[in-house]
Amino acid sequence: MAAAQRIVIENGAIATVDADDTEYASGYVVIAGHRIEAVGAGRAPEGLTDVVRRIDAAGHLVTPGLVNTHHHFYQWITRGLATDHHLFDWLVALYPTWARIDEPMVYAAAQGSLAMMARGGVTTAMDHHYVFPRGSGDLSGAIIRAARETGVRFTLARGSMDRSRKDGGLPPDFAVETLEDALAATEETVRRHHDASFDAMTQVAVAPCSPFSVSTELLKQGAELARRLGVRLHTHGSETAEEEKFCHELFGMGPTDYFESTGWLGDDVWMAHCVHMNDSDIAAFARTGTGVAHCPSSNARLAAGIARVPDLLAAGVPVGLGVDGTASNESGELHTELRNALLINRLGAHREAALNARQALRLGTYGGARVLGRADQIGSLEPGKLADVVLWKMDTLAHASIADPVTALVLGAAAPVTASFVNGRQIVANGRLLHVDEDAVARSTRTQAQRLARLTTQN
Repeated sequence: MAAAQRIVIENGAIATVDADDTEYASGYVVIAGHRIEAVGAGRAPEGLTDVVRRIDAAGHLVTPGLVNTHHHFYQWITRGLATDHHLFDWLVALYPTWARIDEPMVYAAAQGSLAMMARGGVTTAMDHHYVFPRGSGDLSGAIIRAARETGVRFTLARGSMDRSRKDGGLPPDFAVETLEDALAATEETVRRHHDASFDAMTQVAVAPCSPFSVSTELLKQGAELARRLGVRLHTHGSETAEEEKFCHELFGMGPTDYFESTGWLGDDVWMAHCVHMNDSDIAAFARTGTGVAHCPSSNARLAAGIARVPDLLAAGVPVGLGVDGTASNESGELHTELRNALLINRLGAHREAALNARQALRLGTYGGARVLGRADQIGSLEPGKLADVVLWKMDTLAHASIADPVTALVLGAAAPVTASFVNGRQIVANGRLLHVDEDAVARSTRTQAQRLARLTTQN
């Protein structure tokens, strides 16, 4: 076999985010093929063969790629609506619009969502897509195609809803699937698209939407399906006080106890938000290894509250960061969530001791990898791991006077991405995508947003 071609990155500050939070004021990363071969202090080793590129990272911070653990790509074309609503009213306002999406809309929205994240340092993305109007086309395939074209590593959480208004849920009746159709389509999506290999670029999770849009039977059978197929499970949980009240009224118990009764706690499960959790809930997540996607900007936008992230971490719960849908986080950028996670959690009970800059970076990298079940493969810069690497430019006006580059990255302005690699392949150069035309994507998303608005008005 031919020797792997090498890319050598040197002279930059390195934050490995390994188990010891090893950092180098000036160090190197050697990429061989699609893996990280070596990381260390000083200059790269002499005598390396098959070096096809050397990158002088002076003035940069080199980190693992960011990992997004919760998103709804389709919402890119419904940004800026219902801006003063809490979650339930926001959903009621937007479900009628979302129920009219189709394949061209979803593809354009996925392109926009992925482009914004990738140019901001995300190398692993996920999308929780749960709206499948009849006759709308191959929505899962369109999302996966957009991710492949952008070049990011990707998890599709194939969502579903079968509890409509007539059943006591929030979605309109025409916006849901039947139990049988949802399960069959989810299984087909897993069988067609899930890759279980170490260096997989596409994986699929089973992801019924939420307690207030999904029947108990769909949750139970969804969990059984995921475990039979050997894939992960994802849903929304404990996002708002209204959800807590809904679960008590409908099921006679809180969200965490309800999820446990349906088979939805375990180390193959992660849930978005988890804002309204008591000590018993946190203990249950810690005991079972259930993960959390923390979405600070969306939680603030929808006035959901402040998740108990310091307490979750102290209990050993896996926690990553999520953008959430861009109808509740219009920027759609994960690197801003590093800063917002730190700042918003300091408004909670732990105040200035809630999170520090390195904990925030860990949430956005290794924490996310752990939540997605890929901590052995991505999330830190270590030999043998996949080469998902980002170079952040830290010597401009925005950051140059901050001595600590990790603090500069987390608390400073959004840092430019000079280079981003996924599986050893560069996808961003000097803040621009290499494999997708950003301007064309912007035009397409605007066209599809206007088309959706017209359809909604006509109906």
